[in-house]
Amino acid sequence: MAPDNLFSNFPKQRPALPPEYAAIYLQHYRNSREGNSQILGLAQKAERWMHKKVASDVRASEPKATLEIGAGNLNQLPYEPRSAPYDIVEPFHELYESSPHLVRIRNIYNDVSEIPTVTRYERITSVAVLEHVCDLPVLVARSALLLAEGGTFRAGIPSEGTLLWRLGWQMTTAPAFRARHHLDYKVLMRYEHVNTAREIEDVLRHFFAEVRTRTFGLARSLSFYQFFAYSKPRLDRCHDYLEGQQGHPEAGEARRGTSQAV
Repeated sequence: MAPDNLFSNFPKQRPALPPEYAAIYLQHYRNSREGNSQILGLAQKAERWMHKKVASDVRASEPKATLEIGAGNLNQLPYEPRSAPYDIVEPFHELYESSPHLVRIRNIYNDVSEIPTVTRYERITSVAVLEHVCDLPVLVARSALLLAEGGTFRAGIPSEGTLLWRLGWQMTTAPAFRARHHLDYKVLMRYEHVNTAREIEDVLRHFFAEVRTRTFGLARSLSFYQFFAYSKPRLDRCHDYLEGQQGHPEAGEARRGTSQAV
């Protein structure tokens, strides 16, 4: 896809969240992350595939300096080596402030732009995050510039925009949400998932030269989750894109790096 077409939809604008949804938003997120129902517990078990894929490069090797984008309630930490230097980007403080894993975090940032430009990570990771980010190209470009030589950007995402993913949440999470809150889960999904899996992959491929992919399903179009491992960032493209975004006042307001309910 040509860059002009690829980036024409960014930064995206998140639809307003109706008051009745805003009132239960934080608690619903915590329930979904902690699996506080039979249905949500099943969804959480399925998501373990993403957590394990993201951590698969460090389980049998030396710990690597890691930055996690959108760390949420720190539910990736149980899959990561305890001795690894571990920084996070997460503006939603309420999610992690009571986590027992907080003692393992070295640095906490509200936005990737706060990280000193001289900092380098051997791994930058995210789990169920990139579908929520309104200004995804900026986040990816800045993250790529923080990778050490030979480093990898590792991301697990839901297969948003595919039939199987939509049927999955319509038959599981949506009925449970309606039974608990008497609200339509589709409204929350439209608010949360601003990017499709295809859009995410296109953006990542633009900024990285080497990619490995895996799917939790038969194929990308028939899957629940996808995993990407991107390396060899195209530094010239990252710099050019970020320089072109300077002076866009709406860009800062549209950036978001939290992992949200699915």
